[in-house]
Amino acid sequence: MPATIVTHSFVPWQALEQHQTTLPTGSFGACANFVGSMRDFNAGDEVSEMTLEHYPAMTQHYLDELCGTTIAQWQLVDALIMHRVGIIRPGEAIVLTAAWAAHREAAFAACRHLMEELKSQAPFWKKELTPTGERWVHNAPSEK
Repeated sequence: MPATIVTHSFVPWQALEQHQTTLPTGSFGACANFVGSMRDFNAGDEVSEMTLEHYPAMTQHYLDELCGTTIAQWQLVDALIMHRVGIIRPGEAIVLTAAWAAHREAAFAACRHLMEELKSQAPFWKKELTPTGERWVHNAPSEK
């Protein structure tokens, strides 16, 4: 049940493959995942970089709790969250969520839940750099 906060770019597919090799062979029948990457636009403006800030102990605790409650709620084999902080540039991965379960329904639902909770509740603060300067961005409502 890892939740990892990273300060460097990462390749989501490598992280996913690496984590999956730690799970018992045959213990799951489905893995659903989501990768979010930085766009070069937001709210009608060009964005050249984004800075994600956090309070490390509070954020790690939140992510660990989210993984644990999600595993219990959907009876998962495991869940994974990998989230960037620091300076991020367009095209770079920001977040990876994954859920391993016996069946696809639970894996899909759990993966979506992880992402929706991260987007709306996680203690990250986002600042964007646009042609007119820096601006803080508030969490958006769920994009269902």
